[in-house]
Amino acid sequence: MDYVHKIRAGAPGSPILFAFHGTGGDENQFFDFAGDLMPGATIVSPRGDVSEYGAARFFRRTGEGVYDMADLARATDKMAAFVERLKQEHQATDVYGFGYSNGANILANMLIEKGGVFDRAGLLHPLIPFAPKPQERLKGVKTLITAGERDPICPAPLTQRLQAYLESQGAEASLVWHSGGHELRPQEVEALTRFFA
Repeated sequence: MDYVHKIRAGAPGSPILFAFHGTGGDENQFFDFAGDLMPGATIVSPRGDVSEYGAARFFRRTGEGVYDMADLARATDKMAAFVERLKQEHQATDVYGFGYSNGANILANMLIEKGGVFDRAGLLHPLIPFAPKPQERLKGVKTLITAGERDPICPAPLTQRLQAYLESQGAEASLVWHSGGHELRPQEVEALTRFFA
């Protein structure tokens, strides 16, 4: 089963960039933004295949910050296969991705479970409320985490724990804070732009 998605093909051999929306977003949320970030790349923006009271998500949860771990595993396997297939189809050299909130969480869990699926990953307000397992294939992967110091959904200690985990597995993990909550702010966009430049 495939994902509903938008795609803009780049030149064969160029990077491929995946954009993952937040809860209630869709394939349009970051599609144009992703194209601006990497004009020559193949751009792919999938829509989450789970509905939470009509809001699209990439995996189910049983409450705020409480994940359905079986569905997270299902979604991670499915998305990783989707990413790999499109990488092959477009003969992409490098695989990049970024996601916001729920989109950051599916991307982060692909890093945790699959390792080097992505060469670079931008995690905007991720929440990983469990202790990730060791993953030696993260070595050399470049990651960027952005977060709000007063984010009620993603507590700062869990954000710092994710950064420490990524670094402990050999990934590069830079962390950019803003003073607000769960909203995206200009300094995050600037950090992401530099990250994919």
